[in-house]
Parts: sequence; structure tokens; C-alpha cells
Amino acid sequence: MTLNLKFGLAKEGPHDWEHRKDLVAEILQTYPCHFMGFQEVNHFQAEFLARTLKGYGLIGWYNKGVKWWQNTLILFDPSWECLGHRHFFLTPTPDIPSLLPGSRWPRQCVIGWFKKKNRYLIVANTHFDFESEVQKKSASLVMDFLEYFPRGVPQIITGDFNATPGSPAHLCFKSRGFGLVMEGESVTTFHDFTGKKTGLHIDWILYRNGVSPVSGQVIQDSHNGFFPSDHYPVQAGFVYTGNVSHRS
Repeated sequence: MTLNLKFGLAKEGPHDWEHRKDLVAEILQTYPCHFMGFQEVNHFQAEFLARTLKGYGLIGWYNKGVKWWQNTLILFDPSWECLGHRHFFLTPTPDIPSLLPGSRWPRQCVIGWFKKKNRYLIVANTHFDFESEVQKKSASLVMDFLEYFPRGVPQIITGDFNATPGSPAHLCFKSRGFGLVMEGESVTTFHDFTGKKTGLHIDWILYRNGVSPVSGQVIQDSHNGFFPSDHYPVQAGFVYTGNVSHRS
């Protein structure tokens, strides 16, 4: 699953975090996943996710001393073991808080390497900025960051890319062998708390290297006209399709 949680310090009136958090918990419990990528997560929201998904592992919690920090988290089912993980800034200096020229925010990417029995999986979660050229450079950087991990391992990327299919960022991923769940379908993932179809499919789940989707859906659950976020959660199911599950 991928979900831009909408950072909790935002003043959204009836859509403030305190009015949404119970619905977020309901969504996560109704649609359980082995891996969940969250964007725009303030620290108190990270604590809420950890309480709601008791037993799940968590990577990507960064800079806990800064109240307003927006985290890019991956929560994972305890049946998976995390063999290693790294946090990156989407810049040529990925270990230093920084941002690309043209980017409004210091965007981030978190990548984990996981094992379950004899299966391996690399999962990345990221959040891109708004300018097309910045998004394209960010996609290329994510490709570079994946090189820090073992090659040939099945890979899944979740995130809010602030871009639609066919954009330069999407084409960059596609040229490197990534498929996109629900590509070619009429999909809305950003609705700005309205529940209306906007045609903005900007929350993606990408995959390559021996995993293939068997399901994909946009979760549009609401309660009395209220939604868990201004983005819909996107969920996909995968199967392994290759014989090689790990290559160093």
C-alpha cells in the first residue's frame, strides 16, 4: 500500500488529523498489507501508526528532534525480516539534508532489503516535488540509490510522485524496467478531501525483477463524507514470477 497521510500539523479545519486518525486506523486494519509506504508523516503520526500496527517493523523515521519534520516511512509485516535499510535525500548529497534546485522541499527516499523464508524483496518509498524536471532527476536518483542494494532482487517502489503516468519521471522508471500498477486505467488518487474524480493518478506502486501484480485498487472508503487523507490509499497484490529470489 502507498498513502500520503497529509502531514498532521496542517490546519485543515474539519479535515484536521484529529478528525481523520480513526478512519486511517480503520483503513489499515480493513486492508492489511505486508508493506505500507507512507508520506508526509509527522512524528506524532508515526507514533500513531506504530500503535495501530502493533508488531509491524518500521523504517524511515528521521530527525525526531524537529517537530515539523515530514517522514517517509515503510511499515512491514513481522513475517518479514529487514536485512538492511537506508535513508536518502533526493540530491547528489543523499546523506546530507538538502534539496535539488527547483525543489520546494528536501524530498526523501527510504529503501529496505527484506527476507521471508527463501524470498527476498527490496522496497522503496519516496515523495517527489512538483516540477517535472526535478521529478525526472529524482527518478534517476532513486535508480542510483537502488544500486546500494543487491542486484537482481525483486523491487517495489511506493510513493507520491506528484506526476501522472506518461510524465518524464514515469518514463524514466519505465526505461529501467519498472511496471506501474493500474497503468492505462482511469485512476484518481489525489482528491483534495472532496472524493471527486480528478484524473490525478500521482500515487504509484512500481515493480520489476520477478514480481508481478495480481491485483490493484484505489481505496475510496469514507465516513460521513470524511476521508483518511486528501490522497486515496493505493493497494496492490503481487506474486513472484522468477526462479531467482536473490543475487549478490
